[in-house]
Amino acid sequence: MAVLLGPSGVGLLGIYWTIGELVRSVAGMGINTSGVRQIAEAVGSGDAQRVARTVTTLRRVAFCSGALGALLLLVLCKPVSWLTFKDYKHAGAVALLALAVFFGDISFGQAALVQGMRRIGDLARMSVLGAFYGTVFSIPIIYFYYQRGEAERGVVPSLVCVAAMGILTSWWYARKIKVEHVRVTLRDLFSETSALLKLGFVFMASGLMAMGVAYFARVILIRQMSLEAAGFYQSAWTVGGFYAGFILQAMGADFYPRLTAVAKDNTECNRLVNEQAEVGLLMAGPGIIATLTFAPLVIRLFYSAKFGPAVEVFRWICLGMMLRVIIWPMGFILLAKGAAKLFFWVELLSNAVYVGMIWAGVLIFKLEGTGVAFFGLYILNGIGVYLIVRRLSGFRWSAANRQLAFLFVPLVAAVFVGWYFLPRNAAVILGAAVTLLTSIYSLKTLCTLVPMERFPWPVQKMLLFFRLAPTLTKGRTATTPNSKFRKPKSNAQKTHK
Repeated sequence: MAVLLGPSGVGLLGIYWTIGELVRSVAGMGINTSGVRQIAEAVGSGDAQRVARTVTTLRRVAFCSGALGALLLLVLCKPVSWLTFKDYKHAGAVALLALAVFFGDISFGQAALVQGMRRIGDLARMSVLGAFYGTVFSIPIIYFYYQRGEAERGVVPSLVCVAAMGILTSWWYARKIKVEHVRVTLRDLFSETSALLKLGFVFMASGLMAMGVAYFARVILIRQMSLEAAGFYQSAWTVGGFYAGFILQAMGADFYPRLTAVAKDNTECNRLVNEQAEVGLLMAGPGIIATLTFAPLVIRLFYSAKFGPAVEVFRWICLGMMLRVIIWPMGFILLAKGAAKLFFWVELLSNAVYVGMIWAGVLIFKLEGTGVAFFGLYILNGIGVYLIVRRLSGFRWSAANRQLAFLFVPLVAAVFVGWYFLPRNAAVILGAAVTLLTSIYSLKTLCTLVPMERFPWPVQKMLLFFRLAPTLTKGRTATTPNSKFRKPKSNAQKTHK
C-alpha cells in the first residue's frame, strides 16, 4: 500500500484510521476492556448464569454502541472534515468510515468475550486471520483505484474492508463459546450494563485520550508541515510500534485476566507484574536493538525509499517503545485493582503533557520532534506510574529485572548514540554485535524460564543443537508459559506421567 499510495497517501490512511478509532472509542464506552474484566470475574465465580448474563449483555451493548458510533460519524462528517483538512471535500469519505466504526465495535466486543474466557489460542487465530483476510481484500481495492489514477480514493473502502473481515473472524470464534441460555430481564440488563459502563467509562476516556493525541499529532503535522510529513510519521509509528506492540498484545491477552483474579493479593500481584516485565524485556530488547541498528533498511523494506525522512522519528520511537515494555505491566495494577479514578487522572495528565510535547517538538525539531516527544513521555510516565503502584500495592522491581535493566539500557543507548558519532559501517557492526549477544543471552534465559516441552518440537531440536537450552529432563514446569514455576515433579509423578 505504501508503494501504491506514497507518503501523502499513507498520511491520509493514518488520519482516516485515527478518526475512525476516535469515534469508536467514544461510542464503545470502553466495553471491550471492561468486558474482559467482567467476564473473567464471572468465570472465576463459577456461576454459569452470571456468565451467561454478562455475555448476553456484552453482545447487546457492543451492537448498540457500534450503531451509535456509526450514526455519530454520519451526522458529524462535515465538521470532522473541516476540522481535519480545512475543507468539505473529504466529508463523503468520513461518512463512509461509519461502517468501519460499526464493524469495529462489534468485533471488539466479540474479542472481549474470547479474551475474558481466556481462549488465548482462538484469540491469536482470530487476530491473525482477521489481519490476513483484511490484507488480501484491501490491497486489491487500493490497486483498483491506483489503476484509475486515484489511489487515495481507495483508502477508506480498504479500511471498511479490514473492519468487515475482523467482524467475520471474531464472530467465527466467539460463536464457539457455549454459554447457558438465560432470560435477561430489564433489571438484569441494567445491572450488567451499569457494571460494564462504570469501569468502561474510564477505559473509554483513556482510549479517547490516546486516540485524541494520535489525531492531534497528525493534525499538527498537516497544519505545520504537510500531509507528506504525516505520512512519514505514520510509517515510523507503525513500524516502531510493530515489534513491541506484538509482544505486549500477545502477553496482555492472558496477563490482564490472570492479574484481575489475584488483584487483592499484593504479593502475588507484584510477582506476576515482575515476571511479565522480565519476559517482555527479554523478548523485546534484542528486537528493538536490531531495529535501531537497521532502521534505514527496515523503513525501506516495509515502505519504500521515499520514506527516508521517517528514519530519525523511527529511532526515537524505538527508544520510547523500550521504556513502554518495561512500564506497561505496572499500569495493569491500577486496572486490576479497579482504581478507576486514579487511572483516569494518570492518563489525563500523561496525554495532556504528551500533546504539549508534540507541539513543542514539531516547532523546535520539525518531524523528528514527534519521536523525541514520545520518548520523553515514557520517561515521565514511568517515574509517575512506578511511584503510584509502589504506594498502591507495595510494588518493587525484582532483582532479575534490575539486572536486565542494567544490561539492556546502556546497550540500547550505545547503539542509538553510535549512529551519530561513529562511521555508518562501524555503527552497523556495533549494533549487529550487540543484537547477536543480547539475542543469545535472552534466548538462553527464556529457555530456563519456559519448560522445553512447551516449545514446538522443531524449536526444541534447534535449541538443543545450539546448546541454548537445558535438556528436557532438566526443564522446569510452569502453570503457564510466564507464570511462577512449580517445584520439579517427584519420581512417582514422573513415572505416572
